[in-house]
Amino acid sequence: MSNTAQSLAGKRIASLLDENSFVEIGAGVTARNTDFNMAKADTPADGVITGYGVIDGNLVYVYSQDASVLGGTIGEMHAKKIVGVYDMALKMGAPVIGLIDCAGLRLQEATDALNAFGEIYAKQALASGVVPQITAVFGTCGGGLAVVPGLTDFTFMEEKNAKLFVNSPNALDGNTKEKCDTATAKFQSEEAGLVDFTGSEEEIFAGIRELVSMLPANNEDDLSYEECQDDLNRVCADLENCVGDTSILLSQIADDNNFVETKAAYAKEMVTGFLRLNGQTVGAVANRTEVYDAEGKKAESYDAVLTKKGAVKAAEFVGFCDAFGIPVLSLTNVKGFKADMHSERGIAKAVAKLTYAFANATVPKVNVVIGAGYGSAFVAMNSKSIGADMTFAWPTAEIGTMDANLAAKIMYADADMATINEKAAEYAAQQTSAVSAAKRGYVDTIIEAADTRKYVIGAFEMLFTKREDRPAKKHGTV
Repeated sequence: MSNTAQSLAGKRIASLLDENSFVEIGAGVTARNTDFNMAKADTPADGVITGYGVIDGNLVYVYSQDASVLGGTIGEMHAKKIVGVYDMALKMGAPVIGLIDCAGLRLQEATDALNAFGEIYAKQALASGVVPQITAVFGTCGGGLAVVPGLTDFTFMEEKNAKLFVNSPNALDGNTKEKCDTATAKFQSEEAGLVDFTGSEEEIFAGIRELVSMLPANNEDDLSYEECQDDLNRVCADLENCVGDTSILLSQIADDNNFVETKAAYAKEMVTGFLRLNGQTVGAVANRTEVYDAEGKKAESYDAVLTKKGAVKAAEFVGFCDAFGIPVLSLTNVKGFKADMHSERGIAKAVAKLTYAFANATVPKVNVVIGAGYGSAFVAMNSKSIGADMTFAWPTAEIGTMDANLAAKIMYADADMATINEKAAEYAAQQTSAVSAAKRGYVDTIIEAADTRKYVIGAFEMLFTKREDRPAKKHGTV
């Protein structure tokens, strides 16, 4: 191992990987450019340490930028090393993890540096859907480099010192860093939705290790299984009390109660993440109306509606799961779409993306209706009509076009209140109950909330060998 291992970039790799497992590649590479005083510059490893190692025994490829060498800027040879790591990862079918700490494009290399950016982008695009890609931002990630985490599957960001931006806050009209720091982990995770996880460096390393252990190595060889020690028939008492905060519900039904939520700070009304069921990694998408803090107190509330941000968040997550053969579980509790001027600008396209993602996915898909399922918002949430393989519903679920009382008021607009109440009760029994949906075949089985874990596990076991033929096409256009 080269002396670059003693740099901060090398220490980060050591903290991430299993002890003494890292093997460096290209340690002797330096910059070729000699213009603009570069001939006198010392560029060990050209500012990026590259190689491979293991996480819990799983092979991964890693690059870590060294800010002590020309600010970690990207030039010709720097990019070639990163591209080389991608080439090896694609051949061997293993994840790529990038540790970012970079001042951006190397000005001394001009067009060579621009071409270098393009080579990295192209390789990321080629690897997308083939091997998992993870980035972690520890220092600066600005300008064109911000596209790199945008092209990866999951992004981690150090919460205090890291900066992620395309345009710096001070370059935005009417804004300053003091007014709104758009480069912070808080903004990028809560507002932009680019960052999945934030925390200290130690928390980031632990998070990456946990995520890698959950994910397949590539899109063909699935090594994301482990032996389940949890009771497959475990009854989850009082699960119906978790209908509001579905992140808690998912942790309750997961093996050993372990649920890894992605983009937890973004579009909180939609939950996405990974859990294991009988040792198998499953991707979860769930509507959420409440958020509880660590002390068990309600911290936030949301309407049971689809939002633009939530729909896009879920659609991208389902797309990832489908690419890597990860089964998808959805928990549905939705009454319609968010209604305001801002939402109306993009809600139709966003829900179209969500609908397409579920309908297009060929992995095993299971839906559990835990609350309301009204209108086309319900249809978009992995309903049987767009391809769910198995649909369960709790006895208290309501499935139909709209709330029974509202439907009665529309159908009997001129009737008195007694008649409206009578017709609402009749409509609820015949058109919006779980039983009525089951009679029409839109729900396969009505289950008690406490039995959700065992029914979902059984469904995914049955669907394990699922194969589905689709019309030949290059790709969809939604």
